[in-house]
Amino acid sequence: MALNYDELMATSIDDLRLSYGDTETMLYAQSVGFGRDPLSAKELPYIYEQGKPLRTVPSMASVLVPDMFPPDLGWDFTQVLHAEQRLQLHRPLPASADLLVNKRIVDVFDRGPRRGAMILFEADGRLAKDDTAVFSLGMTVIARGDGGFGGVPGSGPAPHRAPRRDPDLSAESTTRADQALLFRLNGDRNPLHADPQTAISAGFPVPILHGLCTYGVACRAILQTICDYDYTLITGFDARFSAPVIPGDRIRTDMWQDGNIVSFRCTAIERDTIVLRNGKCTLAT
Repeated sequence: MALNYDELMATSIDDLRLSYGDTETMLYAQSVGFGRDPLSAKELPYIYEQGKPLRTVPSMASVLVPDMFPPDLGWDFTQVLHAEQRLQLHRPLPASADLLVNKRIVDVFDRGPRRGAMILFEADGRLAKDDTAVFSLGMTVIARGDGGFGGVPGSGPAPHRAPRRDPDLSAESTTRADQALLFRLNGDRNPLHADPQTAISAGFPVPILHGLCTYGVACRAILQTICDYDYTLITGFDARFSAPVIPGDRIRTDMWQDGNIVSFRCTAIERDTIVLRNGKCTLAT
């Protein structure tokens, strides 16, 4: 069944009620690499709730809204690819909150039968108690099996470009062999990240890491190297996913800082493969 442009553009949900607490906040931090050194005084506030106010990893906002791209939109969900993630924080994420969320489809582009359809999703989260804006999310999805449905062509937001110079800073982090099993507890239960047979059927030797986990690994690298673990400094975090990460890969995050803009890129070192590109982290001015 071909995608229906009018139905997709009418797809929206308003005032969806969501809640999360300190358990979800600490789980997310550990699932993207915090706490590898359990004695680190700078990482402990992200994974231990006693003694100091619990800190939040800014990229956690990307997992707070369930079903950003639901499986029942009339597409071939087995061919859906998460291509880009965008985040704007209007205030630092609280360690726990009751939220109201609006989510919608904002654009659908037909890239042709061979290149699939491009669908842009957005969501806004605000505090239920006083309607204060907290975050805005943007997501680009490629439905590889659904191009040629008769829609308009288009390319979506222009990607951010890193400077043409050697990186100013780099940080390395080794992903765990079981990291996808841990990260999936944040909400994405796609069997591609857990079931070996599903992964083999999709052409991968083992279950792959979630792109949003790599996104969180990059956020941790910038917090560690540029922000000195001050999570309130990050107000925006955008990236494009370019290749899957195999759990166990060693990831190098290269960073270029120009004023309050940090460009970044992630590479699986042993495979010499760029897995995340066109990264843009906006810092508070």
